[in-house]
Amino acid sequence: MDRYARQVTLIGADAQARIRGARVGVIGAGGLGSPALLYLAAAGVGSIVLVDDDQVSTSNLHRQVIHSSASVGVDKAASAAQRLRDLNPEVQVITHARRLTWDNALDTFAGCDVILDGSDNFDTRHIASHAAARLGVPHVWASILGFEAQMSVFWAGRGPVYEDIFPAPPPPGSVPSCAQAGVLGPLVGVVGSAMAMEALKIITGLGEPMVGRLGYYDSLAGTWEYVPVAADSEVLASVLRAEPPRGPAEVTEVAPGALVLDVREPEEYADFHLPGSINVPLGEILAGATPPELENGAVVVCAGGVRSAQAVAALEARGVAGLASLRGGLNRLRGL
Repeated sequence: MDRYARQVTLIGADAQARIRGARVGVIGAGGLGSPALLYLAAAGVGSIVLVDDDQVSTSNLHRQVIHSSASVGVDKAASAAQRLRDLNPEVQVITHARRLTWDNALDTFAGCDVILDGSDNFDTRHIASHAAARLGVPHVWASILGFEAQMSVFWAGRGPVYEDIFPAPPPPGSVPSCAQAGVLGPLVGVVGSAMAMEALKIITGLGEPMVGRLGYYDSLAGTWEYVPVAADSEVLASVLRAEPPRGPAEVTEVAPGALVLDVREPEEYADFHLPGSINVPLGEILAGATPPELENGAVVVCAGGVRSAQAVAALEARGVAGLASLRGGLNRLRGL
């Protein structure tokens, strides 16, 4: 017990035994997953189920501290598992070097007591939420953007689920990735460690998990603020039906004869546009404009596919049907 002596002094032998008997699922061995995995293994969690389909790259290392320079090019799942075994050989690490999908999530996390979601995309976050809700286990989630982070514990039947805050994925490209917005390592270290703490609280029964609260962390101010979140029974019912949430529909090409709505600015439209297309800038659509020509549907286009997806989402919310965003936009069609 030398390994856990300081911990047992604080939480007691019974709580340590619960940690030893726990099985924790972790999605992602990246920025959030790195500190979470290290602290869970160091605490003596009996089994960790790790899912990550990516490989280590040099640009990861400033924030994904579970990996080393020697691991560049190696599957993150394998690299992280080796580091955890070096840290604590008593912990069983089960790795899945694959993407979490709607088809494999339930089998992947069967038997887990809690799921930690350190993923970096909305589809995986919804998959994690559905899996946790259907398995009846808590879902510890966090997200990073710039100098700020959000975090909560979702628990179907005891509090909100992820979809109570984020009902469906946002338009593709509307939220920048870490590669686009940048990220500092200590920020993910703070929040990933907090995720591990929530998991240990749930496992041991100590304290109050962050259920029904959304934590907002501002790293530049050094402050946490909390926003109450309420559960909606209809949202939970939808999640338990295991129906994947739908983002705006997309197409990869424009069919002959299809109506094309171009939501770029007039000067962009004047420079180049598809013959027969109509031009209504995105700003006008977001302000309430609904072109009458859309009654039979349309393919919505812009330069890169971001504004068109936003326009489809806005118009669908108003009841306009039969719309689809052109994936990759006109730039892809033009080979730019």
